[in-house]
Amino acid sequence: MDQRIDVLGLGCAAVDDLLYVDAYPAPDSKAPVRARERQCGGLILTALVAAARMGCRCAYAATLGDDDYSQAVVARLDEEGIDTALLRRHSDARPVRSTIIVAPGRQGRTILYELDGVVGTDTTWPEEDAIRRARLLLIDHFGVAGMIRAAGIARAAGIPVVADFEKADDPRLPELLGLVDHLILSRDFASQVTGRSEPSDAVRALWTSRRRAAVVTCGDQGCWFISDDQPAVPRHEPALAVEAVDTTGCGDVFHGAYAAALVHGLPVAGAVRFATVAAGLKATCRGGQEGIPSRAAVETELANKQLPFPASGRGAGGEGG
Repeated sequence: MDQRIDVLGLGCAAVDDLLYVDAYPAPDSKAPVRARERQCGGLILTALVAAARMGCRCAYAATLGDDDYSQAVVARLDEEGIDTALLRRHSDARPVRSTIIVAPGRQGRTILYELDGVVGTDTTWPEEDAIRRARLLLIDHFGVAGMIRAAGIARAAGIPVVADFEKADDPRLPELLGLVDHLILSRDFASQVTGRSEPSDAVRALWTSRRRAAVVTCGDQGCWFISDDQPAVPRHEPALAVEAVDTTGCGDVFHGAYAAALVHGLPVAGAVRFATVAAGLKATCRGGQEGIPSRAAVETELANKQLPFPASGRGAGGEGG
């Protein structure tokens, strides 16, 4: 990784088997599978693909194995032009494997996942110089101790940290939460972390003066956010009105599009709107990554909302996009 990277991602990659059914089957019943697809997914990998399609130079740092699942992840990274120089190999390592049941029109999905062999970020990798070469760090909860180290290095260097967390079972997660200056959580997980059922209340509880943004995503109900330009005011961004086909990966696409918007110079409110539109467009297509929209498609929607994506500006690392 010789040149500077816009977005460095640490964390989860997955290989998803998607099963499309007419309706989610009841217990002790049978249902025909209308279509079957295998795609790559995962919190960070999907977010990186989204950021890459939005014009960012991206790199992925993780540990994978030599199995077919790992090879599929590497092939996907290469296909999307995501730098793999920071990948490490271990014979027993594997990405997350998931079976996802999708019922079109249900606006939801059921995910069955396997974590054996998944290696989270450790406390020695990637090297500090690699983190400092990034303009933005994208993290999840796989390997909390390693994420704390990486986020600490990034914050000390003035590099924004965008986070996507889904589990609170590590006792050091509160420490990691404190290092994230762009915290984006789903409504369910935000409620679990804060004890607040209303997203506007949850986002207030997540906000601290050390952050630039706290965001709670609510699917087809849009999202609530607080940013440092109006720290006492929770704001609502409506969802893009679409006919949802498959919501798999929409939250991850939100994170990646938000990261890209920061790199390209949008303020928090603009990044939230950009990410909301990108996630909405993704919901109109099957799969977690195949349906990620291009930058041009998101630009068209933003132009309709009179908020075009900037060609240049002061980005996340203080440089032009």
